[in-house]
Amino acid sequence: MSTAVAGKGLEGIVAANSGICFIDGDAGVLAYRGIDIHELAELSNFEETTYLLWNGRLPTELELREFSSQLALAREVDQRIVDMLKTFPTSATPMEVLRTAVSALSFYDADEKDNSHDANVRKAYNLTAQIAMIVAIYDRIRKKLDIVPPDRTLSHAGNFLWMLNGVKPSDTATRTLDIALILHADHELNASTFAARVIAATLSDIHSAITGAIGALKGPLHGGANEGVMKLLLTIDKAGADPVDYVKNMLAAKQKISGFGHRVYKTEDPRATHLRRMSEKLGKDAGQPKWYEMSRAIELYIKQDKKLNANVDFYSASTYATLGIDIDLYTPIFAVSRIAGWAAHVIEQLDDNRLIRPRADYIGPVYPSKYVGMNERR
Repeated sequence: MSTAVAGKGLEGIVAANSGICFIDGDAGVLAYRGIDIHELAELSNFEETTYLLWNGRLPTELELREFSSQLALAREVDQRIVDMLKTFPTSATPMEVLRTAVSALSFYDADEKDNSHDANVRKAYNLTAQIAMIVAIYDRIRKKLDIVPPDRTLSHAGNFLWMLNGVKPSDTATRTLDIALILHADHELNASTFAARVIAATLSDIHSAITGAIGALKGPLHGGANEGVMKLLLTIDKAGADPVDYVKNMLAAKQKISGFGHRVYKTEDPRATHLRRMSEKLGKDAGQPKWYEMSRAIELYIKQDKKLNANVDFYSASTYATLGIDIDLYTPIFAVSRIAGWAAHVIEQLDDNRLIRPRADYIGPVYPSKYVGMNERR
């Protein structure tokens, strides 16, 4: 454990030992359990990647079939949760709904009072399946559409798209979302994961930890940047403006462009590499290349002028847009993926727990300061 004085935002401070995620920000490396993210994005799927995160190794063929089967069997949300979703105000955002619903899931989980390793793994199966279902179910409810029952023959990504849209997704759409879920599954001690570990370290339950993580992810400085990217693209498109000229004017007005720069990476975010390719291919296949083309023009200008690289959020926006996903579902889909990493970190934290209790570098009035009586205060 580092004893160094923290910089603002705990920058550069090591807060935990973990065997889950490796990042080399200078070299642009991201790896889960030692396996490079590029290999996983090209060769793996979300279920296998989740197994890797939870178990520390790749599964055998039999283990993967069993894991995928257990995850599919967990696609069940108590009817009382569904009824609760129907009572939420129409002004509620999907992230607010997800935060509240995940907290309520604990009421109906048989293992809720059991904080053992095995119980938390069982709850991780449930939460991974249920978070995806809640996002899809609420979207159907708010659009006054019939809820689509889960299809346990589909993959995690395929079933989510099925429940969201009510039509069987194409192989291209399923694989695109599958890769996006892999890329977002974990990212070391980001704000939401750190929040989950802090809560878990108090020996609170996993539902509380994941609810706290969702609360952190809801913030625009963490999970909402891809929404900002898509809103920018839509604004430029509606105005019929040149993307580069529009961005130049924004920068001249000291306005922030979402989707660029990263606290950790000093070179290109390796997740952005794959999402760029996916955005381009999906746009061409769907006959909707404009979102990628606009994004690419903006990226090249920002890189040349500001020396900033696109991060994971920049191309996830155009990718999700081409899949026909509503903007306010972008961050919930982040949670659909990141539950894999959150669960891995909560389990790891509780397997060798110590209460997380950092100190603050005090910068207040000098001690001792004298108490001044009311009549003497000015």
